[in-house]
Amino acid sequence: MSDHPSRTVFFISDGTGITAETLGHSLLAQFPKSGLRQVRIPFVDDLDKALDVARQIREARANDGVRPIVFSTLVNPHPESGLRDSDALFVDLFEQFIVPLEAELGQRSTHTVGRFHGIAESQDYKARIEAINFAMAHDDGVSSDGELADADVILVGVSRSGKTPTSLYLAMQFGVKAANYPLIPEDFERNKLPGELHRHRSKLFGLTISPERLAQIRQERRPNSRYAAIDNCRFEIEAAQRLMRRENIQWLDSTTKSIEEISATILQAVRLNKPAY
Repeated sequence: MSDHPSRTVFFISDGTGITAETLGHSLLAQFPKSGLRQVRIPFVDDLDKALDVARQIREARANDGVRPIVFSTLVNPHPESGLRDSDALFVDLFEQFIVPLEAELGQRSTHTVGRFHGIAESQDYKARIEAINFAMAHDDGVSSDGELADADVILVGVSRSGKTPTSLYLAMQFGVKAANYPLIPEDFERNKLPGELHRHRSKLFGLTISPERLAQIRQERRPNSRYAAIDNCRFEIEAAQRLMRRENIQWLDSTTKSIEEISATILQAVRLNKPAY
């Protein structure tokens, strides 16, 4: 049993709540032993909604026996005023950063509600959507040589080593056009990369994974198959690593890495200076 009581954490925003949740998670990760129940409440953009949220916070206080933690990115002070009398630790994430920025820049912030309003018209947003479509269209080796020329990075590795989710994360978060190619037994028999990949060597990055973890993932996909057998997984991984070493491809073991860590490593390795959205 944990020495720490269960506690509710609220992520409250007048927008999607993603910013509040992302920043809140980064802070809470420093306290791994805390028992936390997390609640995201987006689009709190008027006083009535704020008062309803305040009611939920008070109920959580009564149920948990300890006061909740509230991470807020509310910009409009009117709905925010409806939350301030709640019995909670209230962390105003915007206030923490905007006030010193206003002092440093010598100007008031716009206090615009919903930073992402209208973003669908921006070039960055369109580039991100294009990158997502590219990743989906060039998943699992479905690419011609001409199409690979448009890729920012090409991920290689055995099946189920994390290429697809990494490709999509790179697209959604950074607007990176990522194709991925599964290394298969025919590649190991030839002991060389397919010709189309040779022509884009500078864009290649490899992912590998422990045999035990790979077998576990594949077992969920194809139970009791040769594909998921531990000896086959071990053979494929060893063969893939030999091939990547021989071809001088940078690679990373994804077994214990988060998708954020994997993506940051790839961006650095292939020298892609892409902003996060």
